[in-house]
Amino acid sequence: MKVKHIIPMIAMTISSAAMAQGIGIRLENMNKDVKPGTDFYQYACGGWMKNNPLGPEYARFGSFNTVAEENNKRIREIIEELASKKQEKGSLGQKIGDLYALRMDSVRQNKEGVTPVMADLNRVAAVKTLDELFNLLVKFGEEGVGCGDLWGAYIGADMMSSKDNILEISQGGYSIERDYYVKDDAANKAILEAYKEHIVKMFKLTGMSDKDARVKMENIVALETTMARAGKSNVELRDPAANYHKMSYAQFKKDFKGYNWDKYFNSQGITGINHLSVGQPEALKKALEVWNTTTLGELKDYFQWQILEGAGGMLGDKVYAEEFDFHSRIMTGAKEQQPRWKRSVNSVNGVLGEAVGKMYCEKYFPAANKARMEELVKNLQIALGERIDAQEWMSAATKKAAHEKLDAFYVKIGYPDQWRDYSKMTIDPAKNLYENMKEVSKWAHKDFIARKWKKPVDRNEWHMTPQTVNAYYNPTTNEICFPAGILQYPFFDMDADDAFNYGAIGVVIGHEMSHGFDDQGRQFDKDGNFRDWWAAGDGDKYNERAQVIKDFFSAIKVLPDLNGNGDLCCGENLGDHGGLKFAYAAFKNAMKKKPLDVKEGFTPEQRFFLAYAGVWAQNITEAEIRRLTNMDPHSLGEWRVNGALPLIDMWYEAFGITKDDPMYVAPEKRVKIW
Repeated sequence: MKVKHIIPMIAMTISSAAMAQGIGIRLENMNKDVKPGTDFYQYACGGWMKNNPLGPEYARFGSFNTVAEENNKRIREIIEELASKKQEKGSLGQKIGDLYALRMDSVRQNKEGVTPVMADLNRVAAVKTLDELFNLLVKFGEEGVGCGDLWGAYIGADMMSSKDNILEISQGGYSIERDYYVKDDAANKAILEAYKEHIVKMFKLTGMSDKDARVKMENIVALETTMARAGKSNVELRDPAANYHKMSYAQFKKDFKGYNWDKYFNSQGITGINHLSVGQPEALKKALEVWNTTTLGELKDYFQWQILEGAGGMLGDKVYAEEFDFHSRIMTGAKEQQPRWKRSVNSVNGVLGEAVGKMYCEKYFPAANKARMEELVKNLQIALGERIDAQEWMSAATKKAAHEKLDAFYVKIGYPDQWRDYSKMTIDPAKNLYENMKEVSKWAHKDFIARKWKKPVDRNEWHMTPQTVNAYYNPTTNEICFPAGILQYPFFDMDADDAFNYGAIGVVIGHEMSHGFDDQGRQFDKDGNFRDWWAAGDGDKYNERAQVIKDFFSAIKVLPDLNGNGDLCCGENLGDHGGLKFAYAAFKNAMKKKPLDVKEGFTPEQRFFLAYAGVWAQNITEAEIRRLTNMDPHSLGEWRVNGALPLIDMWYEAFGITKDDPMYVAPEKRVKIW
């Protein structure tokens, strides 16, 4: 922003805010030169997009980022206050402050450079047999070295018995998104070529010759491509039944031979295994084939790469600059690195998130906000119940079961009732950042195993920190969660009327509730078990209606040469559709008790949709559009407005949209689920 523009922009903002006081809608965020039925996204958000040009450190910047930016500033103040004072050794304040200081210490990191990681890379280089490599990888796991595996392993809720945790093995073995290895279009091939050069540059930064680095790169990419081709696509991974294969441990060892599974699991504290689930059996079989038939040298190159890439952000500015160049500039279109303090805050959030979150909530999340949210959630549940009853295509038996699931929703708002215990984690400022993060990884793994293995599912566990600007639905616990971080403008405004709050946070609430009944969530019952609770024929009727939204979004041109992926984004698009329907119904119920007037020329119904659109205001690079379309189950912000609204009748009524408007979709082609 040029200095000479600051004063008039401030004046305009104050004037518009004063005019719109009480409705939450900031008129300067709109572009009234565009008609609502021509491009509602531009109409509602065009002013915001003009006034918030994409900064060089971002590939995408929108409403979520504005809130996250404010949260980061608040968290920075909390952390820096702790870092500026002498803290008792072993206290949360000491751990938070010292970790932040270690991350901020560019002088020390640049002086050490790649030295911290070289010892672990050399340990891999010294291995002479496959058995030695196996034993070293086991040792690395015990030490917290991020060396990875050719697969993923996790302990989570058993979807067939949701109160019990189960060990899950899933596909893995590649470092970037699977599509980049398997798709032959020019855009994906360009990313793969850039990835190859990234590998070469990273190894050269360790002192390796270009020739040797290129040999390693060829070995690594060949191995990862083999693994990627054996894996399932993101769309295929959305099918719960197709990615669950429960078996006895004895059967597992019989079906997946060629690896010392007992020693592997025992070293991680996973003992006494009775059953486990293999998500993608063919991928695991390919991983074992790779392990047993690939040359030792190629395997060593692969695991060295896993260590080096994992440590990239801890090895000084030269290495981080290369990491940024590939992962951000090339892959997303971002032009500049985030300032060091932001990266440091993100690191502390990642390691000690709940500890920071507790301090954040004590300072910035008043009880009144939580009470207002609880009221909104209750009203959304009532509205969803009414929408269930109103569906003619749904049988009485299915409606009854749907009500039972709705009534069983476990609602989490703001912050957890019990906070994570970090007492056994150590942060030692005498050690370098890399060694400290190894200790953190070792602690995190032990803590995870202690909380999960041979333990029932903890329904009170939070899967996001309180300061996170997001929300979620978890099908196996049938829970909806709204962290404190998202409960602020433009999602939530204590000073705004119901039209705004139901259109913004109300739709977010409805969206998460809708996930309980989307194409994936509907396959889980009220207790979180994977079970077909739909009456005969009703599931087919649902799928027929859901296909409409898949086809609609697949036909959208997100770029001239790229369509949206309706199959990948189906669940999230259904979430938006249901969220809009439920929130609008709850809003209309609220207006029966407390009618709202036309304000600033907008009806309450219009303000509802303007508030919804404002949540998705953003600017984004072409590279990020392409990347997210290929891998993100969420549609892009523009299409969560211009794709979602034309499929619901209420939007047409609110703005008088007719068949002469470009966004018009004939009634018979709109979604008919809720």
